Amino acid sequence: MSQGRFITFEGIDGSGKSTQARLLAAYLRAKGEDVVLTREPGGAPGAEEIRRLLVEGDPERWSAETEILLFTAARRDHLERTIRPALERGATVISDRFADSTRVYQGTTRGDLRKLVDNLHDMMIGIEPDLTFIIDMDPSEALSRGLARKSGEDRFEDMGAEFQFKLREGFMALASAAPERCHLVNGHRDPDAIAHDIAMLADLAA
Repeated sequence: MSQGRFITFEGIDGSGKSTQARLLAAYLRAKGEDVVLTREPGGAPGAEEIRRLLVEGDPERWSAETEILLFTAARRDHLERTIRPALERGATVISDRFADSTRVYQGTTRGDLRKLVDNLHDMMIGIEPDLTFIIDMDPSEALSRGLARKSGEDRFEDMGAEFQFKLREGFMALASAAPERCHLVNGHRDPDAIAHDIAMLADLAA
């Protein structure tokens, strides 16, 4: 049995990446693919418990260094229990966020911590996606959309507009640094039009 494919969606809060992850999963399932749709932080029972620690509560609840450790612990559980078993059986795994989010959110926007993020990733995770879609849109619009959801998971949105603009810069830099893996997608369009472009890119990269 061949190894499966690992696809991730990244972007600032409220950019529409979760919607696009769901739409791509539905498209590939309609083609007959075995698809696992998952998310970070979370995607496995233990990781979901850690998720609540990270996305709820006061913005100053954790330092960036503590967040890196928590995200890495959640990601390891996610890898062991969800991602790796699915890939080994030949499934396509689509994850709403993965290590790139930690590289941007904790590694570059709140201090020069990228080396720490990468070192922990190399030691504890050790895999990269085959394909990453970064949904790009205006941070002010995305922030308004994210806060309007009133999900109760607003800790990062509550860090404010300046933080969201730094995040966008971080994701843009990431896309430039890894063009063979990362595709920057214009999020200022109808969701179905965005989904069509993503589906075509996913098919071409298969």
